[in-house]
Amino acid sequence: MEERLIDRIGRRASVVGLGTWQLGADWGQVEERDAVAVLEAAVESGVTFLDTADVYGDGRSEQIIGRFLRDHPGLFVATKMGRRAPLDPAEYTLDNFRAWTDRSRANLGVDTLDLVQLHCPPTPVYSSDKVFDALDTLVDEGRIAAYGVSVETCDEALTAIARPGTASVQIILNAFRQKPLERVLPAAAEAGVGIIARVPLASGLLSGRYRHDTEFGPEDHRTFNRHGAAFDIGETFSGVDYDTGVEAAAEFTALAAPGATPAQTALRWIIQQPGVTTVIPGARNPDQVRANAAAAGLSPLPEATLDAVRDLYDRRIRPQVHHRW
Repeated sequence: MEERLIDRIGRRASVVGLGTWQLGADWGQVEERDAVAVLEAAVESGVTFLDTADVYGDGRSEQIIGRFLRDHPGLFVATKMGRRAPLDPAEYTLDNFRAWTDRSRANLGVDTLDLVQLHCPPTPVYSSDKVFDALDTLVDEGRIAAYGVSVETCDEALTAIARPGTASVQIILNAFRQKPLERVLPAAAEAGVGIIARVPLASGLLSGRYRHDTEFGPEDHRTFNRHGAAFDIGETFSGVDYDTGVEAAAEFTALAAPGATPAQTALRWIIQQPGVTTVIPGARNPDQVRANAAAAGLSPLPEATLDAVRDLYDRRIRPQVHHRW
């Protein structure tokens, strides 16, 4: 699989990675043997980049990956920190950073974390010199090799990119969330900052499998966070009203590339956006992993398809999300 360079740290990531939120919680229960099967299928498919967080299953995702790394060294593992405490800028201190990263190091079984991302912190955090000085200290101490940010808004991303130590920005980017194309991706490319595209299928909408009456389990964030009750509403269905999303996804399905599924087409659309380093779809089973990874080998979408995706966004999605994030 193609790998792309994060210039600021000289590290490469597979263009299709694996998001592992679902291995911890919030998508319904996953047995560890099933989680390991997902990881094995990912590696067999050429995936070298894994994304996790210290709060996914209260560390369960990290722990499963850590046990997997014993037999699969060399993978590029990015984790996140900052949501083990109230979302208060005062909590983003060096002492807390040390405690959080030490916990992740233990969970993952490594001395030095490859990449630690601030996990969608409050907006003032991005403008705090003390926060970024503390992150630099973690690098100097060998706790982490590099740091980045996971953001909710484009303005947060641009503020982080301006920091000389920021290695990567993780941001929601998909056919239903196109605002990052305007300023964030060009700024990241110019600065040598990696772009990690998350929520690439708009919580599954872009797979084309869901209907107006589809029901999700009670532990699934697509049930309990539709109105932002637990965390930012933009993380669930990319902030798009579910019924609107279902209807727009039906149109997107008709744009699928020959021989490709709608989900693969959605991933291919992201992969070919200039400035993207890696896209991190989740997967609940090995077949989903293999299908996602196969998107890396698809031919680029033609201009006519790109134009149609842009038109679909402008007509159906832009009024709901473009001004918000």
